[in-house]
Amino acid sequence: MKLLRPITRADIKGPAVYAGMRDAFLRQMIEIKKARRVLVGDRVSMVFENRHTLLMQIEEMCRVENLVKDEQINGEIEVYNALMPTEASLSATLFIELPTDADPYVELRKLVGLDEHVALHIGPHVLRAAFEPGRATEDKISAVQYIRFPLDAAARAALLEPGTEVAVAIDHPNYRHRVVGGEPLRASLAKDYAA
Repeated sequence: MKLLRPITRADIKGPAVYAGMRDAFLRQMIEIKKARRVLVGDRVSMVFENRHTLLMQIEEMCRVENLVKDEQINGEIEVYNALMPTEASLSATLFIELPTDADPYVELRKLVGLDEHVALHIGPHVLRAAFEPGRATEDKISAVQYIRFPLDAAARAALLEPGTEVAVAIDHPNYRHRVVGGEPLRASLAKDYAA
C-alpha cells in the first residue's frame, strides 16, 4: 500500500527542481486524475486523492507561493498529508462548480446540508461521506469540501475485485444525482490498496 504512505520532505523537489520537471509531471497527473475524477450532475465533481495527487498539490503550492524553506514546505506537507487516504478510508476533494453567471451566495446556499447526503457505493457496500468540519454552517457551504469515506475490510475487498460497480450518489433535496464510475475509476482506487 505504498500509495497510502505519508509524504515526507524528501519527496518534495521544491520550486527550483520542480520547474524543470513540471510539464511532464502535470501531463502524468492529468492522466492519473482523469480516472479518479467523477462528475456528479452538472454542479459537483469529485477527485479521489492519493499520494500522487497530493504530491502534485504540494509541489504546485510551493511553486506558486515560492516556498523554499524546510519549515514552509513541511507546513504544506502536514496540510496535505491530512487528506491522504488510509487503509480504513478513501479520501476525495469535492468541488461545487457554479455557472459563471450564477450568484455564488444564492446557489451555494441551496446546497447547505450537502454533507449529510453524499455516499459512495462499492458493490453492495454504502459508504457515507464524512466531511471535514468547519467548511459549512447553517446558511452557507464552501465550494471546496474535503471528504472521507470509511472503508472496512469487506468494502476494500469488493473494491479490489475487477468489475465491482463503484458509484457516487447525492440525495440532497435540491440536488439528486447518481453516477456510476467506470472500471478505470475502480482500478485506480484499487491500485492504492494493492500490496
